[in-house]
Amino acid sequence: MITPPAPKPLMLPGLLLLLSVTTGLIDAISVLGLGKVFTANMTGNIVFLGFAAVGTPGFHPLSYILAIGAFLGGALLAGRTARAMANRPLRRWLIGAATLETAALWAAAALALHFDMAAQSPSHALYGIIALTALAMGFRNATIRQLKVPDLTTTVLTLTLTGLAADSALAGGANPNAGRRIASVVAILLGAALGAWMVTQGGLVPPLLLAGALILAGTVACSLHPVANRPHEG
Repeated sequence: MITPPAPKPLMLPGLLLLLSVTTGLIDAISVLGLGKVFTANMTGNIVFLGFAAVGTPGFHPLSYILAIGAFLGGALLAGRTARAMANRPLRRWLIGAATLETAALWAAAALALHFDMAAQSPSHALYGIIALTALAMGFRNATIRQLKVPDLTTTVLTLTLTGLAADSALAGGANPNAGRRIASVVAILLGAALGAWMVTQGGLVPPLLLAGALILAGTVACSLHPVANRPHEG
C-alpha cells in the first residue's frame, strides 16, 4: 500500500511576513500622521506617556492612553475569539481575524478622508484613527500569539534582534531561524519606508487602504491551503 504524501505545511510564516510589512505601514501612519503615537506596538507609548506625565512639550497623554486602551481592548477581543474558535477550522478563525482587522483599518481610512494632518484636526478623527488602528493591532498581536510561530511576532523586533545576535555563530550559537529573523526585520523596514513615502505624498488614506487590502488578501490566500481546514487548537 502506497502512503499518500503528507500535505505541505500551511504557509503561515509567509503570511506573517506580509503582516509585518503592514506593521511598518501602520507605524508610519501613526508616528508621522497622528502626532508621535504608536498604534502597532505599545512600548513607545509607555515611554511617551512618562514624558507627558512630567509636562514635556509635544507629548499628549490622551493619545497614548487611548492607544493603549484600544490595543488592550483588541487583544481581549482576540483572546475571547481564539477560545471560541477552538476545535473549529483554522481557516474560519484566520479569515474572521483578518476581516475584523481590515474593517477597523478601512474605517480609519474613512475618518482620514476628513483629517488634516498639519493641523491635527478635527480631534474626533484623530482619536478615532488612533483607536481603530490600535484596536486592530491589539487584535493582531493576540491572534499571532495564539499561532505560536517562532520569531515572527509581526509587530516588535527587540527580541528578534536579540535572538539574532545572541544565537549567532559569533556568540557560539547555531543561528536558529536566522533567515526568518532577518526577513522579519526587512519586512517591517520596507513597510515603514513605503508607509512614510505614502503618508508624505498622499496622506493617511492610501496606506490605511493598502494595509487592510494586504491583510485580507494575504490571509485569504493562506486560508485556501487544505491544512487550513483542520481544527484550530486554541
